[in-house]
Amino acid sequence: MANPHAHSDVLRFRYLGAHELDELAGMWAELHERHTSVAPHLEDVITSVGGAESWRRRRAQYRAWLDDPDTFAVLAERRGEPVGYAMVTVRETQHGSWDRGDRVAVVQTLAVPREHTGAGVGSGLLEEVRRQVGALGIRDIELTALASSSDDIRFFEQEGFQPFVTTMVCRIGGLGAHD
Repeated sequence: MANPHAHSDVLRFRYLGAHELDELAGMWAELHERHTSVAPHLEDVITSVGGAESWRRRRAQYRAWLDDPDTFAVLAERRGEPVGYAMVTVRETQHGSWDRGDRVAVVQTLAVPREHTGAGVGSGLLEEVRRQVGALGIRDIELTALASSSDDIRFFEQEGFQPFVTTMVCRIGGLGAHD
């Protein structure tokens, strides 16, 4: 007789609709906390918001994105427990110096709670994203990472991502280093 628990550690993926977004609230809250803790220097140029307000805003953004049929939210589960998620949008390519096809997938959020890092969840989610957007005929995926989050950057590089552009920010009203 087959062991019913033989696949208990298998990562399973479930695609969420807009009505299921609240399942992501706890993982977003942890990600938000991590963002603000690894980049306290940004408070001089970008004001952070509290966790509840952050989720309210992000949830509204997720709902708006999910109006696009190519956008998807994929939840990773292990033994029926949520262990991470990705929110992916598709945008038209901004043609310029590189040929990236007509559309590019953008991983807007990749959230894996700390207790599940190092267990293949992030890699599994990115592989699922590659499979899904590849089926749409998209050949490039982009994502962002906080410049001060070297662990995240190292992980993304191990997953085959390379730095492409650097986004710089400043608060309007500042004139430079000596204002």
